[in-house]
Amino acid sequence: MSKQSSVGSWIAALVVVLGIVVAGLYFLGKARHAPVPSAPPPGPAVASTAPAPIQHPISQAGSEPAVASTAPLPALDASDTSVAAALAGLAGNSDLPSLLLRPQVIARIVATIDALPRRSLGTLMLPVRTPKGAFATDEVDGATVIGAGNAARYAPYMKIVEATDPQALVAWYVHAYPLFQQAYRELGYPKGYFNDRLIVVIDDLLAAPEPASPPTVVHPQAFYIYADPALESLSAGQRLLLRVGAANEAKIKAKLRAIRAELTGQMPPAAAHSAG
Repeated sequence: MSKQSSVGSWIAALVVVLGIVVAGLYFLGKARHAPVPSAPPPGPAVASTAPAPIQHPISQAGSEPAVASTAPLPALDASDTSVAAALAGLAGNSDLPSLLLRPQVIARIVATIDALPRRSLGTLMLPVRTPKGAFATDEVDGATVIGAGNAARYAPYMKIVEATDPQALVAWYVHAYPLFQQAYRELGYPKGYFNDRLIVVIDDLLAAPEPASPPTVVHPQAFYIYADPALESLSAGQRLLLRVGAANEAKIKAKLRAIRAELTGQMPPAAAHSAG
């Protein structure tokens, strides 16, 4: 695999593994056939006013430098071209080049990741396109549940998730970290540390419940919501993760655990926390 393809693989993984749950952002939070709106990335709910102690310095990541890590980083506002070029050279039968949304790729990723642990995402600028096809439901014992066929809509995303090498992904992320840190500060956290936020987000996603059967949904007005108040009260990221299907959720969580271990040198805590 060429250096260009390798970088494309790592950035594809970053977009998909941490952005996949948002790719389905609107399929319960909108009318069944309503168009998906677009909007600029949201600012934080509460801007940081004082620097907090760094909990997870990027220097603690365990991966060796990426093969392409000697290449100089572009300026953040000029990084889309290099990202698109890397993705164009991605080996294999990946749909990632057609799934990635531009402009401001890094800013989209950072804004999306930052929003996931909150109760409500509002509108945001997605890093990847939403899945094709209509949201599927089934009727079980008189109740409407998330349809068994709905998980198939995520097949193009899951192919990239499954192919991800966590060590290579983290190595690239460490190299590219200044771009993520800059985008996070520009989002509205001038004293914030993005890698700490990333760990919070991963832990929040890992804490998502794993229902034994597809969750029941209701459509009281223009939006689908979970019938179970406990599920509806989860963070936005956790609610979204439930919608990709149990098998996909398990695969995503396994990959997130491996990524977290590479980032921190340790496995995630038994009880993850949410923030925002």
